[in-house]
Amino acid sequence: MKFVEAHHLFMKEHLDARKGESLRRLMEGHDYAEKLFLERVWWPAFGNLQHLHPEYETHDYKDGDRYIDFAYIRSILRLAIEIDSYGFHWKNLNRVQFSDHLRRQNDLIIDGWKLLRFSFDDIKDNPRFCQQKLQQFMGRWLGTETYDLGANYTEKEVLRLAIKLARPFTPGDVCAHFGIENKTARKWLQQMVNKKWLKPASGSTRVRSYELELELENKWVTL
Repeated sequence: MKFVEAHHLFMKEHLDARKGESLRRLMEGHDYAEKLFLERVWWPAFGNLQHLHPEYETHDYKDGDRYIDFAYIRSILRLAIEIDSYGFHWKNLNRVQFSDHLRRQNDLIIDGWKLLRFSFDDIKDNPRFCQQKLQQFMGRWLGTETYDLGANYTEKEVLRLAIKLARPFTPGDVCAHFGIENKTARKWLQQMVNKKWLKPASGSTRVRSYELELELENKWVTL
């Protein structure tokens, strides 16, 4: 598959899955620089767009929703990729906005994210340098061996949700994510406990929250 076709399918998948502010941000935020990054850097480096999420919504400790240019989420690895144009990100910021920008980055790191930043000039003029940095990062944090759970789509989505939340999560979180009833969410979660992918985080007679199974956390799982 060529990049143009892959990018079209990639954007369609993410646009179809978004709504509200998240959809608006994706439509407005995925622009020339972001597409150029995929075409000149990511695609030549990896040959696919798997596990990559454009204009990815995160929640910080104070101000609510923020958006990352790209998030790469795979197993317990969460990589934030930001693209910076010279002048645009800095000259238009006042002192308060500049401080907020740094706080946002610190919050990502504290919340367990890895972070890579690329200048638009490097993406345009030195794409091979950017490719090498991404490949070095993947080699450092992912290595070459992965573990395929054999999970179905729904189970993978639950695991992605657990990784994204980065905390014990409840059946209510699953209900809100999928738009399902509590009974169905509990059934799914119990099945995943039985498969040793999740474990109870609180509650004895009736489990109130869940978290990733320790053995799963220590494997690079293909999601």
